[in-house]
Amino acid sequence: MSPRLPLVPWPAAVEQGEGRVGVSAVHVVSPDPLRWTLLAAELLSPLGVTVAGGGDLEVGEWTVVELVLRDDEPGARPEPEAYTLEVRPDGVTVVAARPVGLLHGLRTFAQLVTRELTAPAVVVHDAPRYPWRGLTLDVVRHWFGPDVLRRVVDLAGAYKLRVLHLHLTDDQGWRLEIPSRPALTAVSGGTQVGGPVAEGTRGFLTAEEFRDLQEYAAARFVEIVPEIDLPGHTNAACHALGELRPDGQPVPAYGGIEVGFSRLWIDNPATAPFVRDVLGDVAAMTLGPHVHVGGDEALSLDAPEYAALVGLALDAVRAAGKTPVAWQEAAPAAGSGTLLQFWDPRADAAPFLRAAAAGARFVMSPASRAYCDMKYDAAHPIGLDWMGYVELRDAYDWDPETAVPGLPADAVEGVAAALWTETVETPDHLFSMLLPRLPALAEVAWTAAGGRGWEGFRDRVAAHPRAWDAQGWAWHPTPQVAWARP
Repeated sequence: MSPRLPLVPWPAAVEQGEGRVGVSAVHVVSPDPLRWTLLAAELLSPLGVTVAGGGDLEVGEWTVVELVLRDDEPGARPEPEAYTLEVRPDGVTVVAARPVGLLHGLRTFAQLVTRELTAPAVVVHDAPRYPWRGLTLDVVRHWFGPDVLRRVVDLAGAYKLRVLHLHLTDDQGWRLEIPSRPALTAVSGGTQVGGPVAEGTRGFLTAEEFRDLQEYAAARFVEIVPEIDLPGHTNAACHALGELRPDGQPVPAYGGIEVGFSRLWIDNPATAPFVRDVLGDVAAMTLGPHVHVGGDEALSLDAPEYAALVGLALDAVRAAGKTPVAWQEAAPAAGSGTLLQFWDPRADAAPFLRAAAAGARFVMSPASRAYCDMKYDAAHPIGLDWMGYVELRDAYDWDPETAVPGLPADAVEGVAAALWTETVETPDHLFSMLLPRLPALAEVAWTAAGGRGWEGFRDRVAAHPRAWDAQGWAWHPTPQVAWARP
């Protein structure tokens, strides 16, 4: 790996050439000029590049960036995210079999643009290690609205992540409008850690806002995965709907950060209709194929009742035509077609191995590596430390195939960072906890284990704050990196 090319995640193959191309003004030539010019401008304009597309081109005034959709193997099934980027002194070409590959190629090209508005000659051949490369974001403990979520989509996309998983319900609030149960947001949509959301702020996504966010993300090849956390983490639901309690009485709003005390009851006549209706509504509003049902930290339930409640939720998602995702605790109820999100490396691995044998697949989010709400170090003013500290090298130096001892490598679907927001109160808090750790985790998810290394990543990511600053993303200047100066 060459430290001279600040590419993150590091590609599958890089062939450095001779010379450079000027990119102060680029003209995008593509099958859909309006779409691709706008996407290119999102990436390049903040760096100082003038972007145009369509219309007549006067040779000599613009550097051509040509985007080519081409399947070189008719009848075959190429890697859908693969691309080839060629930067030459006379222009730039991205070739891919699918549109997502074209955008990945543009993202790689953007990382090559220097302050002097040139790019080095290079050929990049690239494809990801895992299909699921994501970020889990809690918008319940503290609320972050559609504008911030679009900025998070942009950040995730910049590092070729494909999934933004939104944790939308918890003890502190309910963040998604549900047609069959409007009281969920009417009563619990405006509460969070410490009390109500800011005055004048709604505190939840309407159905229209949720669709708009999904469409924005999909245009950038990011899937929004909604999570309705069941059967624990349900205080907000029980605050809005007293019938979910055995005594029929709503519980008080909760603004603390403890976990494990709330629950549903399988023998309550209101429970099954609630689970089916809510998950059915969410599935109907979800453009992508996945719905997350939670399943974590239901500490007040015994094993049989927990399994029954999780099974009810998994079945409801399947009946609605979606693929269910759940946290690792749901392993005993999982089977073929279920994705399990691994988060607690202290847990016994045996249920995970049994779930894998039954056909479940795993998204790796070990808290000791992937939880971006853990403090960088003891002195960091934001974050928690129940799993210790997660510095940049901790986020980078691990292999998803060995995260669960004994789990077959082919059971790993991918990797997801996670940011829980008990102490994350502002957009600057949010982005500074993700940066620079999210790029590290993106490289873990994209690049084969033998193709990456800490020293190379440390040197390459040092140049990235230029783009972060241009986008207005706050970041943490960890001393583990010799950051490039403005």
